[in-house]
Amino acid sequence: MVLASSVSAALSFALIWLLIPLLQRYALARPNARSSHKIPTPQGGGIAVIAATLIAAIAFVGLEGSFGSQIPAIVVVATFVMAALGAADDIKSIPVLPRLIAQATAVGAIVLIAPSEFRIVPVCPFWIERGILLLAGVWFVNLVNFMDGLDWMTVAEVVPITAALVALGYTGLLSPGATMLAATLGGALLGFAPFNRPVAKVFLGDVGSLPIGLILGWCLLELAYQGHIVAALLLPLYYLADATVTMLCRLFAGKKVWVAHRSHFYQRATDNGYSVNMVVGRVFGLNALLVGLAIASALTASIIVNAIAAIAGVVGVAAVMAAFARPRG
Repeated sequence: MVLASSVSAALSFALIWLLIPLLQRYALARPNARSSHKIPTPQGGGIAVIAATLIAAIAFVGLEGSFGSQIPAIVVVATFVMAALGAADDIKSIPVLPRLIAQATAVGAIVLIAPSEFRIVPVCPFWIERGILLLAGVWFVNLVNFMDGLDWMTVAEVVPITAALVALGYTGLLSPGATMLAATLGGALLGFAPFNRPVAKVFLGDVGSLPIGLILGWCLLELAYQGHIVAALLLPLYYLADATVTMLCRLFAGKKVWVAHRSHFYQRATDNGYSVNMVVGRVFGLNALLVGLAIASALTASIIVNAIAAIAGVVGVAAVMAAFARPRG
């Protein structure tokens, strides 16, 4: 896993370095009223991140001679579909409905084709559970995209999560395929990080954030299928909370929730006097806490430990979001 992550990081770094001149020419993201950046910046670095992730994962799993049994082919195909959708949206904005249909198709292919014995809440009717997972998957893919609005933000979120997934894989609590994909995704983002450090030289773009959401969502779903639902929710809890609370606030205010905005808590933090490094530093620190709580939750079958971990995670996330929402003293 360490070698696979290192290869993915090196491949991602090299591909981004090669792509930057092309992206500067054809894929500039120009600042607008909703942007966090001030100068035109190339987007599309996600092409390298996703390519490195899949190439390294497939290569290393293939060396073990068990690709089909470890990383379902449908996950790879759906990732390519999501990346293609993101690339098209980066070039020319796709209307909401066709975009959601394409996303639901990719997510549904993963959720609905999973073996029937893969259950999270066995007492829930099978098709109701799968329907909920489909909706949750589409939302998760989109919220990862929504939250990728600040330099290093996705790195600060996804790298700790993937590290935790790899650690859980080493203990046998996560499938080998999901562990491998988490390792190469984390490595690819580490290779991307030097180019995305504030002030960023390149952004992921939708071509990166959408398939990252899909891959991460599948890994967390695999963890939930193993019976570790609390851990699967704790790991991405900051992204889940920030995006969901923001959407509900906008919905109740009568605003169009599908229109781009600057209402997320991490965006409000930069408006309230926090530097980019301060925001991503707090998010990374919070995620380190969530990783510890998630691992503790997964390693024990104790209801009490799971409850304490869940409560501590919610309190930690709420504290960070509350700090972001008020002017820095």
